[in-house]
Amino acid sequence: MGIVLRILVAAGLAADAIVHWRFAPDMAPGPNTPDNVIPGDDLFYAQAIAAAVAAVLVLVWARKWTYALAFLVAASAAGAVLLYYFVDFGQLGPIPRMYDPSWYADKTISLAGELVAALAALAGFFTVGRREPAERRSTGASVD
Repeated sequence: MGIVLRILVAAGLAADAIVHWRFAPDMAPGPNTPDNVIPGDDLFYAQAIAAAVAAVLVLVWARKWTYALAFLVAASAAGAVLLYYFVDFGQLGPIPRMYDPSWYADKTISLAGELVAALAALAGFFTVGRREPAERRSTGASVD
């Protein structure tokens, strides 16, 4: 079960990373963007890198902290996609206006990947380190 969760987390985060990397150039600030705003393309590149790093960490080290990191990366991205689809906050401090009421295939791929990764990472967080009863018996550990 552990390898399945690791692959699900990594695949979901890979989809998220690819979509964010591809769309980053489209999020570059326009000529009238204030100087105190983080460029949208930088945010998208940062999300892509965070998703890729979290995916690799879960594949290499399936630990509670790597699953927790993967969950935070995936769940925050999924939340942002949904929030900015439904609500136009305008500019929030240094974060630019990210409102996008349109829906398209790449957004669906990204959201699906983020949700799969978040759910699999949550499951992995609660199951990592637990051994099956057969493994306990073979190592001499108590089944109780």
